[in-house]
Order: sequence, then C-alpha cells, then structure tokens
Amino acid sequence: MPKFETTDKTGVKTAGLEETNRKAWYLVTGANAGIGKAVVIGLAQKGLPVAMLCRNRDKALAALNDIRSKVKDADIKLIIGGLSDNADVRKSAAAILEEVPKIAALINNAGIWMMKCELNEDDIEKSFYVNCLAPFLLSNLLLERLKESAPARIVNVNAGLYVFGRLDLDRTPYGRDFSMVRSYCNSKFAGVLLTTGMAKRLEGTGITVNMLHPGVIKTGLRVTDGILGKMLKIIKLLWKSPEQGAEPVIHLAVSDEVKGVSGKFFMLKKEMPLIKKARDAALNDKLWILSERLTGLNG
Repeated sequence: MPKFETTDKTGVKTAGLEETNRKAWYLVTGANAGIGKAVVIGLAQKGLPVAMLCRNRDKALAALNDIRSKVKDADIKLIIGGLSDNADVRKSAAAILEEVPKIAALINNAGIWMMKCELNEDDIEKSFYVNCLAPFLLSNLLLERLKESAPARIVNVNAGLYVFGRLDLDRTPYGRDFSMVRSYCNSKFAGVLLTTGMAKRLEGTGITVNMLHPGVIKTGLRVTDGILGKMLKIIKLLWKSPEQGAEPVIHLAVSDEVKGVSGKFFMLKKEMPLIKKARDAALNDKLWILSERLTGLNG
C-alpha cells in the first residue's frame, strides 16, 4: 500500500504526490465495462498502478468498487472524461496530464458501433471519431508525457474486421458513405493506418505503438437495434468473455516478448501481417494529414 494517500477529484483515495510521481501508470480508456474493466482487473492483479478513463462518473465508481472487491489493495486512479469530440478529448487529456505524471502504457480501448449515421459536435461521423480520431488525438496530446516516461507503450484495441474497411477521405469521416457494418470496418481500417503512421513517426523515441484484435468478445459495445441487434444477442452466447479478451491486451502492454516491437497488428497474441491496402503509404500520409486537420492537432 502507498505510504501516503490523498483523495482525487472523484473522491477516490489514491497515492500521495511523492508516491505517485515514482509510478508509471497504465492508462485504460473505456475502463468501466467489458474488455476495459477486465484489463484494469488483470493489471491490478499484477500489482500495477492503473488509471481508468471513464465517461460516466456513476458507472465508473460502481466499476471501481467492484474491481476493488475483486483485487484487494488495487492501486487505481479514476479520471472522468469523454472521447466523443475534440473538446472532450482535450479535456480528458488535460485531466490525465494533471493526474498522471508518468505513463507506462496508454491502452486505447474505448470503441463504439453506430446503428445509424450520427455526427458529433465537430461534424464527424461518431464511429469514425471514437474508434479512430479520438485515440489519435489523445495519443498525440499525451505524447510528451509518454516520451518523458519512456520506455512506454501505446496499445490500440482494433478489430479483424478492418480488412473489410475502405476509405474515401472526402466522404467517410463525415458519414457521407455511411453503412451500419461498413462504417465500423472503415473506422477500424483507419485506426490501423494511423497506428502504423504513429509507429513510424515515433521510431527512436522509446515509445512503441501496436494494435490488436482481442477476439470476438461479449462486451457492452452498442449493437442493440433492429434485426442485427437481436441476432447478436443470440450469437454473443458463443463469444469469449471480457477476461479472455483482456489477456492479449495486457500482453501487449506489459510482456517482454513484445518489448521494442512497434507498428504491428496482433491477432490475440500472434503477430499478423497487414493486408496490402493497409500498407498503402500514400493513403496513410493523406489520412494522417486529414486527421491532424480534423482534430485541430496543429492549429
């Protein structure tokens, strides 16, 4: 247990400043349910300090209480913040920088599957934003802290469905070619491109960036409307548990087996080659430039 304790802005006891400054925290987004919560539990069971980024305070506190009932003396910091638009992500990043002085790994786990086309406050299709642009912006806003903490890791939870994605940079980010299934795949495909783009740009910094498909998992990912939602409720009975999905995420975050590995896609714990269109350097650079503009990263 920490020698010193204080209370953070959520009212949750955490380590005092002196103790906190020595720790390298594992930051997990979308951490109050599903794979994210299971990752927090798995890391805490290893005795590692974990910072949970959660959008809903009540759900986050309920999850935290449940986690602490399962892992006695879990060293967990709770940060309330969203990832739905640029303003949300910037507020979340500011809160993280205030609360977490050292980051061992950023685990971009939060995701969404939209049933219909909806735009966020930045006029960007929501699944494209949350699944692609939010982790891009958050990672970049935390980059200096990650560099100061190096060696550090960024782990992006993705999906094998990225292989069915495609990008029309004039239409896809804005939902102009929206399709219930295709748009989810498109967002994951874009996430693959931005992950490899970031890995290339971070060579030599001591920060590795990888992505993975954690398996077909029973999570709270929102796919509940219509016939597809009813079918999935039945199919999900055969899917793996969040705990099983958390294992490969934790592996990428902590294992020495992947130390120094960067820019790779993992199917569970196995490295897999990217399909040809995901290795399109020209498309990668165009998406990176567009993502900088859409998130206001350089302006």
